[in-house]
Order: sequence, then C-alpha cells, then structure tokens
Amino acid sequence: MAEIKDPENTILMELKGGTVTIELLPDVAPKHTQRMKDLARAGAYDNVVFHRVIDGFMAQTGDVSNGNAEKDFNIRLAGTGGSGHPDLPAEFSKLPHDRGTLGAARSSNPNSANSQFFINFSDNHFLNGQYTVYGRVISGMEHVDAITRGEPPANPDRMISVKVAADA
Repeated sequence: MAEIKDPENTILMELKGGTVTIELLPDVAPKHTQRMKDLARAGAYDNVVFHRVIDGFMAQTGDVSNGNAEKDFNIRLAGTGGSGHPDLPAEFSKLPHDRGTLGAARSSNPNSANSQFFINFSDNHFLNGQYTVYGRVISGMEHVDAITRGEPPANPDRMISVKVAADA
C-alpha cells in the first residue's frame, strides 16, 4: 500500500484483485479532481463496469449515467453517458499521459468530459495536450493490468467501490 500524503485528494478504488490507490492532482485539474471526489462520495462509481479496455493502451470506465443496477448493465456498456452534472471544461497541462495516469474521457469536443475516465496501461504520449490528466496510480497498478480486455469485454470487470481516502 502506498503512503497517502493527502487523503482528501486520494482515491481508493477497489477492484477484484485488490485496492488501486490514485493520487488526484487538484493543482493541475481542480474541476476534474472535484468531480471525481463528488461522484465517489455519492457512490456513483460503485459497481460501474470497465466498458472499453484495450491491451497496451488503456482501461476506460465511469459511465454512471444509468446507475449501477444489474438491469442497466447493457446500457452502460455503450459508454456514452455522463453523470447528470454539467460537462467540464478541458484542463490541459504539460503532464504526459504516462503509464498509470488518469485521463478524462470525452467526445470529440475537448470540453465534454464528465464522469468517465481512463487509466493508461502504457505511456500514451500521443494523447498529451488533448485529454486532461488529473491523477496517477501510486499503488495497485497490477490490479489495473489484470482488468479484462475488450470493447466491450464479454464479462467486464467492475469498480467494486470508489472512495475518497479521507472518508475511508
């Protein structure tokens, strides 16, 4: 387990294999950081599937638009929804999309990020300056690496729970 320096800006994501600890970057992307904390505190990310997982690239999740009930499983797999909150403006920075960084998923509109995010499996520098980086995995990357691949995966993995460390 990683040393948590700032519990208010640290996310604990429980996956099937264990806990993934994510350090959020409020100095770099304050609006994205706040949105993730708000949704985590509301339980919106709990039981949400990884709907797009590309080997050597990234694992995408966070479509909270239809709740997390089993009946909504197929709807959420499409990965087109958001949270019901307004979309966020891009908060681009000089931070590279390195392995383990958290990026805001969006449509072709740079200001359309909402609740979805991805975790980079590798250095994906072609995304630099085009997608907001607002966190990084500081422990548990092996659990991210074990997420079932597919677009969508036949039997997708889920975020069992997502909490702000200060609340855990």
